[in-house]
Amino acid sequence: MYVCLCHGITDRQIRDAVTAGCSTLDDLGARTGAGTGCGGCTQVAEAILHETLARHATTRALPLPMFARAA
Repeated sequence: MYVCLCHGITDRQIRDAVTAGCSTLDDLGARTGAGTGCGGCTQVAEAILHETLARHATTRALPLPMFARAA
């Protein structure tokens, strides 16, 4: 789904940017351009950002201390 029509940015591109290290709306804007045009997409882009960060936080959790040290 297109999120940012000004720059042709999709929800997939936003998720990929978060996976690559973006953690704020400013990071997304710098990497993808999302939210830097008219600004109409910022709420949706930010929602996808937070959803993706939350999903990655639960999948990145390393339950055993020895794994945390190895990472």
